[in-house]
Amino acid sequence: MPACLQCRLPLSTRTVNHLADLLRRHLKAIRSHWRLLPPGKIAVIVLAVLRHDQRLADIAGGNDVSESTVRRWRDELIGLLSAQAPRLDRALKKVAKQGGEVVLIDGTLIRTRRRTGKADRRNYSGKHRSHGLHFLALTDENGRLIWISVARPGRTHDNTAARHDHILAHLRAAGLGALADLGFRGLDNDILDPVIVTGYIAGFAHLKNWRILTKLRTNPARATRLLRALLVLTNIEINR
Repeated sequence: MPACLQCRLPLSTRTVNHLADLLRRHLKAIRSHWRLLPPGKIAVIVLAVLRHDQRLADIAGGNDVSESTVRRWRDELIGLLSAQAPRLDRALKKVAKQGGEVVLIDGTLIRTRRRTGKADRRNYSGKHRSHGLHFLALTDENGRLIWISVARPGRTHDNTAARHDHILAHLRAAGLGALADLGFRGLDNDILDPVIVTGYIAGFAHLKNWRILTKLRTNPARATRLLRALLVLTNIEINR
């Protein structure tokens, strides 16, 4: 396993290489072939931050670069990875094309640091008794993550988020059904031809292995990019 400072990453070489190659292609595209460290080393540093929630100042000092440089590398690679995350319609069409019949839909709260002021009140989830951001995710029948929604206030109900994303319409367009937990009860009221069956327990288990999600310190826009970046990395690990 690749090493970084005093930590060891429980990630495959394939994941490190994917991230390094992604950076190399980006540098070539923007005609910038110089960084303080080679792409492979930068990839390991960023993965350490994401996997272990490594403090930027610590990892910067251990690699003789500034904290702002590590932050810039992290944000740059998160942006590149999140751009690879599939759109909802394309993700569902791919499942159908591969012979899938159903997907699993799940909602979760990613906890955030509590902030003062009225603006943060909408991030409080009474269900979880905590502040956070709400996400929807879809997985295929094998539990492989295929799509993640944008970040929404923590108080958002699963059904509200699903309606904003037009989940039902996308499922019908792709000819797929969905299994969901009881939080989605009432979303699909079509008695004759239901698309969503509730009562199933899904989960974000693989995604939550990334410790940077323990408690987010970021705004919703950046959180969306982060979750979608981790979706890409998670699938690289699962499918290795």
